Amino acid sequence: MKVLLFNGSSNEHGCTYTALKEAASVLEKNGIETEIIQVGKNAIRDCIGCGVCRKLDGQCVFKDDIVNEVIQKAKEADGFIFGSPVYYAHPSGRLLSFMDRLFYAGSAAFAFKPAAAVVSARRAGTTASLEAITKHFTINQMPVVSSNYWCMTHGAQNSPEQARQDFEGMQIMRVLGENMAWLLKCIEAGKNSGINHPQTEDKIWTNFIR
Repeated sequence: MKVLLFNGSSNEHGCTYTALKEAASVLEKNGIETEIIQVGKNAIRDCIGCGVCRKLDGQCVFKDDIVNEVIQKAKEADGFIFGSPVYYAHPSGRLLSFMDRLFYAGSAAFAFKPAAAVVSARRAGTTASLEAITKHFTINQMPVVSSNYWCMTHGAQNSPEQARQDFEGMQIMRVLGENMAWLLKCIEAGKNSGINHPQTEDKIWTNFIR
């Protein structure tokens, strides 16, 4: 089993990375392979809603960043953790652009697989940021993995040592890792017993124009 963790911070080894690494260490202790992918360093195009991905077998029409590469990785992965710093009470713009295209073009690679959101802030805006990230999971039939509190850590920007001093926050990340490992093993046991994910009905599209 493998979990992909995404770092939406432009600081490759800052507070968000520190939180993700704490969760990853627990997953690895449970025998689950992890890979932390740096998202927030380079520019990421927005989704423009062109719909061309529907004709490209789940690949985005833009090929100048890591989105298509990650969709391929996601097909082989079993779970996901998306991490972001908090900017103006919302996640990193790069992470949101990345996730919008990832889930629009590659939704099939993520459906029915567990996911979690992790955020890091100096002070506030955490719950709003968690909500923005988590909405990608709940529109795509993904089990959302929780911890013993909302999945956040606190520390000043570019201060991973402060994040490590947030002992409650570090515990939250470890509990998240344990819960992710438990759920992945439950899903695997279900598959081995012949229990597969539900068959999805064809989507019904409506609007509010009369």
